[in-house]
Amino acid sequence: MSHVIVKTLLIPRVINLIAQRYQCSEEEACDRFYRSATCRCLDDADTGLYGQSALYIFSLYVAEEQRAAGIANEDLQP
Repeated sequence: MSHVIVKTLLIPRVINLIAQRYQCSEEEACDRFYRSATCRCLDDADTGLYGQSALYIFSLYVAEEQRAAGIANEDLQP
């Protein structure tokens, strides 16, 4: 399966997870994701990120957001 097809399947799932997590519209979630470093990595075929699950990509996005907000992993509640 080509990378474009895989990304076409993955990205809507990731956007839906972002919308749920951050309680925002899918349009806002889409905008947030496409502006992220995680999305740029997904576009780079050399990273192999397109071969990972939507949940894994979402977790990278959340970690990126937490770093941007200055939240350390040890500060997170389970």
